Amino acid sequence: LQIWCWSCHNGAALLKMSAFPKEQDDSSSQMQKAFLDGICKTISKPPYELLKMDDLSSSLPSLQDIQTAYTRFKQLFLIDNSTDFWATDVKWFSLLESTNWLEIIRRVLKKAIEVAECLEIQHTNVLLIEETATDLCCVISSLVQVMMDSYSRTKSGFQSLIQKEWVIGGHSFLDRCNHLHKSEKDEAPVFLLLLNCVWQLVQQYPPAFEFTETYLTVLSDSLYVPIFSTFFFNSQHQRDTNTSGESLKTQSGPFRFLTVWDWSVQFDPKAQAFLNNPLYAEKPKPDKSQRKTSRFKHQRQLSLPLTQAKPSTKRGFFREETDHLIKNILGKRIGKFINSSDEPPNSLREFYDSWHSKPVDYHGLLLPRIDGPEIKVWAQRYLRWIPEAQLHGGGTIATAAKILDLMEEVQSLQVKMDEEHSQAVSGDVHSVPMLRNSARLSSLFPFALLQRQSVKPALPTSTWKDLEDEDDLVKRDDEFVDLSGDML
Repeated sequence: LQIWCWSCHNGAALLKMSAFPKEQDDSSSQMQKAFLDGICKTISKPPYELLKMDDLSSSLPSLQDIQTAYTRFKQLFLIDNSTDFWATDVKWFSLLESTNWLEIIRRVLKKAIEVAECLEIQHTNVLLIEETATDLCCVISSLVQVMMDSYSRTKSGFQSLIQKEWVIGGHSFLDRCNHLHKSEKDEAPVFLLLLNCVWQLVQQYPPAFEFTETYLTVLSDSLYVPIFSTFFFNSQHQRDTNTSGESLKTQSGPFRFLTVWDWSVQFDPKAQAFLNNPLYAEKPKPDKSQRKTSRFKHQRQLSLPLTQAKPSTKRGFFREETDHLIKNILGKRIGKFINSSDEPPNSLREFYDSWHSKPVDYHGLLLPRIDGPEIKVWAQRYLRWIPEAQLHGGGTIATAAKILDLMEEVQSLQVKMDEEHSQAVSGDVHSVPMLRNSARLSSLFPFALLQRQSVKPALPTSTWKDLEDEDDLVKRDDEFVDLSGDML
C-alpha cells in the first residue's frame, strides 16, 4: 500500500510504503506475484512517469544505531559538578565526534536534499520504503516538506505536518520513547532526530521560520511528558481506544488527556512570546487584482502526480496511478529496490552548490548547509541544565526579549501616530505589553525562572584572582571550584 505524502508544484509526488516481508513461504510469494501479474495486465499504454524507490533501511542508519549514538551523545551533558565540566571541556570535540550523533543528522539531511533534488529538478516521483514506513519515512518526508513548502515553516503548518505524518501516520511514540519503561528493545529517538534536523534549518535560516528554537525545545520536552496524548500512543486506533470509555473515569470525573498544542498549559503569556519568531519574514499577500486573474493551486492542494501519457477515459485518475506503481514494483524482485549510493552523484552536488550560490528565498526551497562544522549542537536543549554553560542576562533569549521590547515600542508609536492622524481621542487604544526587564533573563528562560542572579561566571579560581588584582598577576595552576550553587 502506497501512501501519498505531498506533491511538488510541478506534480512530482512524495510517497511512502512498507517493505515486503523479507521471509515468506513459496505459496505466499507465488500468490502475491500472481496477483500483481493480473493487475499488471490491465496496463495497456506504457510508459508512465519515472519513479525512484529508495529503501531507507539500507541508505540510512538503523534505529539501533540511532539509539546507540544518542545514548553516547547524552552522556556528554550528564555532568554533576564543575570538575567534570572542565575535564569534559578539554576533550569536548573529540568526544562529540565519537558519538556519531551529528554525523547521523548530516546523513539524514543529505538524504532529504537528495529527495528534494529528484522532486524539484528531475521531476521524478520518490517512493520511500521502510519496514513499517512509520519511522525514517516520517523523518525524511517531514524534512522534505519543511525544505520545499513554506507553509510547513509556519506554526500552524508545522503542527499540521506533525499531526499528519507522525500522529495520524502511526509513529510508535509509546515504544520509541519507552514511556512505560517496559523494554528498551524498541526505544529510539526518531522524532527527536527530526527536531534536531529542523533546528539546523532554523538556526541557519531564522527569517524563514515563524517559530523559534524555543518552540522546538518545548516540543522535544513535551515528547516525554506523559500527560499529552499527542506523543503518547502508538497509533490513532490505540489513542481513540484509550482516550474514551469507562477505563478513564476517576473519582473526580472522567480523565481527559491534554493536547500538546495548547501552550497555555505549560507557559504563561510572557513565556509563550518566545515561541514566535519576531524576525519572521512573512510572505506578502498578493493584490486582489492578481488574486482574481491567477488561480494557481498551492502545492499542498495538488493530488497524486500527473502521468506523461494522457489518462485513458476508461480508467480513472487514481487507477492510472495505482497501475503504474504496481508495474514499477513488479518489474523488480519482491523486496529488492533501487538504493542510492553513500556518496551523492555529481548532479546532486551541482544542485547543492548551485542553490547555495544564489540569494536565499525564504518562501521558496531551503537547503541546509551540511559541510564540515555547519552541523552544530542544539545548545539550548542540551546545555541549558548545566550551570557553567548558562548565560545570565545574555544569550539568544535575552536578544529575543530585547527585540520584543523594541517591537512593543514601535507598536506604541504607531498607535500614537494613528491617533494624531485621525485626531480622535480614544482611551481604549493602547499597546499590549509583551515583556519587560529583558536584561534580567537567564538563557534558561522560559524553562526555569532565575531565583537569584550570579555575579560570577564559571571561571577557575585563579582567573578570578587575576582579574581582581590586575597589577599583581601570579602564575599558578588553576583551582577549580563548584560554583553551581551560585548559578542556580
